[in-house]
Amino acid sequence: MALDQENIRQIAERVAGSSGLEVVDVELQGAGKHRMLRVFIDRPGAMATPEHPGGVTHEDCANFSREFGTIVDVEDAVPGGSYVLEVSSPGLDRKLTKAADFERFRGHRLKLITREPVNNNRHFEGKLESFENGKLLLDLSVARRKMRPKEGEAPKVEIELRNVEKANLVPEI
Repeated sequence: MALDQENIRQIAERVAGSSGLEVVDVELQGAGKHRMLRVFIDRPGAMATPEHPGGVTHEDCANFSREFGTIVDVEDAVPGGSYVLEVSSPGLDRKLTKAADFERFRGHRLKLITREPVNNNRHFEGKLESFENGKLLLDLSVARRKMRPKEGEAPKVEIELRNVEKANLVPEI
């Protein structure tokens, strides 16, 4: 029986939804006896910070893990023997992958890598000023010193979501 990642994601979303949670990401890594199924969950609209812990609790992760693990095993959604299930919050440096993530985290700092260069660069850090019509507008002037635009370069850059290879929030601590 082949692994159906979409089925695993659907099970995760069903379990999360019944608890008022959302699935941020699902990853299956490794092979054979060394497989790890990771599920990242969060509370919709919650942004955990040191000042406002919010987000998911240890208890949320434990409850989700118990229920999700049972369903995955009963439905044999991860065939072929043992695997390790890890459930956690996405963390302060969470991955941003879908349009809803970029809409939700407007006003926050992020780091991203593009597939194709934009202004001769693929690595960017800045404040997400806006996200409209599939385009991100980053204010680069707030980046760490080495990532700031050089003299004469535009302080803002527009990047198409489809050109984003990888994006993460930058914790502001």
